Amino acid sequence: MSDIIGFALIGAAAGTISGLLGIGGAVIMIPALIYFFGFDQKMAQGTTLLLMIPPIGLLAAIEYYKVGHVDIKAAAVIAVCFFIGGFFGSKLAMKIHADVLRKIFAGFMMLISIRMFFK
Repeated sequence: MSDIIGFALIGAAAGTISGLLGIGGAVIMIPALIYFFGFDQKMAQGTTLLLMIPPIGLLAAIEYYKVGHVDIKAAAVIAVCFFIGGFFGSKLAMKIHADVLRKIFAGFMMLISIRMFFK
């Protein structure tokens, strides 16, 4: 039961921060699943991808749409390409050791955060 509560807290935190900052919830959920629940990188990524199949951001997107902050054409093109890219990215991820993949993920997040901090 404590796992269910922990998963619920991760979901609520990721959803809130995603809606607030417009970030993908994976930057919250993947590290949380690794550090709080002992998932390896691949299990955390796979679990996060599965939970994103339903329209996770639908309610947040509706709020942004109501005030004119949504470009439907851009979102549609990105979604289709994300769908295709996700397939190829997952194929590649399965060929990379989980420890290496975790370091790639961490490095990517560091580069993005440093660039955003100083830009």
